[in-house]
Amino acid sequence: MKNLLFVLALLTSVHLSFAQTTWKDDPWHSKLTFTVTHQGFSSIFGLFQKFDASIISSKPDFSDASFTLSVDVSSVNTEVKMRDDDLRSPNFFNVTKYPVMTFKSTSIINTTGMKDRFKLIGNLTLHGITKTVTMDLWYRGTHEDAMSKKTKAGFQVTGMINRSDFTVGPADPFDISNDIMIKADGEFIKQ
Repeated sequence: MKNLLFVLALLTSVHLSFAQTTWKDDPWHSKLTFTVTHQGFSSIFGLFQKFDASIISSKPDFSDASFTLSVDVSSVNTEVKMRDDDLRSPNFFNVTKYPVMTFKSTSIINTTGMKDRFKLIGNLTLHGITKTVTMDLWYRGTHEDAMSKKTKAGFQVTGMINRSDFTVGPADPFDISNDIMIKADGEFIKQ
């Protein structure tokens, strides 16, 4: 009997030590933005207003985390209606044919030795094309929210993607730069 109890206790502790935790983005405190250069000298900012993001991790420092993101591309907003309509059209995102952009991480690597900085590598699917991209990930900490009493974790993801890799927009990079700066800030709630 003692042996059986010992085995059950051991299995329980192994299960708990490898238990995966899911975290979901808090839409009130999360933002997905981009910046593009117009005609070489002006920065145009935009954001996607509708997206869902989640993290699965079994380590408290998130060094084994898996990130997923799904974006409603029609929610693009640059604060200029005519430009936003053009971005939704076949000239750019073609949201009728490609309504969703997704990202799924494949690995997370600490390359700096700093416990809160990582390279986040994954597959980005945009405009019907999937490419591997590498982004910088900053884990900003975890705390219990005073109002909601829920545990939250904060992250910032930054990096560049090349829009021509995904055949988005005109081929000529003079009007709109090929390099698009991405910045995502998010608070994630432990589920």
